[in-house]
Amino acid sequence: MQMPFPIAEEPDAQTQERGRLLFAGETEFVKGVVAMSGLPEADRMEVCFAGRSNVGKSTLINALTGRKGLARASNTPGRTQEINYFTAGDDLYLVDLPGYGYANAPLSVVEKWQRLLKQYLSGRQTLRRAFVLIDGRHGVKQVDEEIMSLLDSAAVTFQCVLTKADKVKEKDRQKVLDVTRAALAKHPAAYPEILLTSSEKGDGIPTLRSIIATLE
Repeated sequence: MQMPFPIAEEPDAQTQERGRLLFAGETEFVKGVVAMSGLPEADRMEVCFAGRSNVGKSTLINALTGRKGLARASNTPGRTQEINYFTAGDDLYLVDLPGYGYANAPLSVVEKWQRLLKQYLSGRQTLRRAFVLIDGRHGVKQVDEEIMSLLDSAAVTFQCVLTKADKVKEKDRQKVLDVTRAALAKHPAAYPEILLTSSEKGDGIPTLRSIIATLE
């Protein structure tokens, strides 16, 4: 019997090449959005990246696009306070969502971010998939459960991406995977595969590119 939420397998050479080509072209920062009225025109498919502060969203986007300084990575939780839009070629937006679980941000700022996040997830028809990043060293936290529930209610399919996989010892990985699978099983919008990545080592990056390239 197949294990629920298996780790995504490496795609075949043809699909990998499709993913490589998607991200081989021009990639640009479009704008940072602080209100729904500022969203760019919904004229192409988009995928978004969600995760608690410091999980590595910006670093993952940089690894995907092969451009180190594209998304600003920071060690300061809550630096990404806007919905940041990037283009990948002519037919795709990559969307970096504000980090959540920001301990140092004022409550009013947190509430504003959460409101914008809910509006975006509920109202963006061109959004094809959300990638929920979970720190592979720590597994799913309460704030991750909250964003997953939000995606359930918005009927947005999300796929779990375990980041910093290179920093997890083999003996600890299974425990994190077990906890993650148990959490995902409670969420109807969860896509039934988990992706392991390391932006530093490049692990899982070709697979993630391929997944995005094959979305309809």
